[in-house]
Amino acid sequence: MIGVPSPALAGEGQGGGASSSLLPQATTLRILSDGRAGHEAQTLGLAEALGVAPEIRCIASRNIYAALAPFAPADPRDAFAHAPPYPDIAIGAGRRTIPALKRLKRDSGGRTFTVYLNKPANGLSAADLIIAPRHDGLRGANVFSPLTPANRLTPERLAAARAAPNPRIAALPRPRVALIVGGDSRRGAYGAKDIAQLAHIAASLRASGRSVMATASRRTPMALRDALTLALAAPGGFFWNSAGDNPYLSMLAIADAIVVTGDSVNMVGEAVATAAPVYVVPPPGRRGKIDAYLTALADAGAIRIWSGALEDWRRAPVNATPDIARAVTLAYLAFAGARP
Repeated sequence: MIGVPSPALAGEGQGGGASSSLLPQATTLRILSDGRAGHEAQTLGLAEALGVAPEIRCIASRNIYAALAPFAPADPRDAFAHAPPYPDIAIGAGRRTIPALKRLKRDSGGRTFTVYLNKPANGLSAADLIIAPRHDGLRGANVFSPLTPANRLTPERLAAARAAPNPRIAALPRPRVALIVGGDSRRGAYGAKDIAQLAHIAASLRASGRSVMATASRRTPMALRDALTLALAAPGGFFWNSAGDNPYLSMLAIADAIVVTGDSVNMVGEAVATAAPVYVVPPPGRRGKIDAYLTALADAGAIRIWSGALEDWRRAPVNATPDIARAVTLAYLAFAGARP
């Protein structure tokens, strides 16, 4: 197994820019994509931090192969994903990408360095390097455990959005609160009580004299969308409900405070990459790993759990993406140097 930096280096990256790439200039990189937005945000964020333009090949496994992943072989339909020319580095996220990632490793004669993001169900053999966030509790010689997952929110990207925000929310008077809403997951669904709580948060923030700009995700149930549409219909409110481009990045960039639902590790990780105070509304359902993640972020001073009101506090950005890129770079250089 290729060694990775010690856990002491796998910590709270303080919002720095992308790591200066130490990779050889001609390094080739392939992303295996399962099409899920959260996974693509992680893999593209890592590729950008590595300073390498990726080639993206999509996984479209048939139902039986997808259901059995990562333990089934790669679907022959996905042969393009692991076909030559073989890249120097291949990155996958999501269990459906693992069979193709392992097949690419095999077919390349072991010369492709494979990276898997998140905790693989099939253990440490999933890839040469596994980036499993700390709350997953995975340990191994080839595991790097950052506090947050990779994302695409660099200081430069946030600054550009702050300088030219989406006009639909730029017109909102300050102070502005971004309400970032997820939705149903395999851990739990948003019921009537949860929906009422989020609508009340939106309405109470508006009543306190703040502008509220909210956005939904693909997982947001229609009942929650309807409740937020009603709560933010008054002046000073804005709810993006799939009409036009999603001003999500602008919201994060210009928010004076952020309230985010805790059902998505990625959404919370992107919120704390900003400098705004971040409040997390705990999600419904089972929350074992989510609670561990939120506790770690709270201990690092990155978030506060929503308690019913905004508070006056400051925090530094927390973004582990540069740390992750550095871990991949060092592990790949050690791997390449050890090759015959």
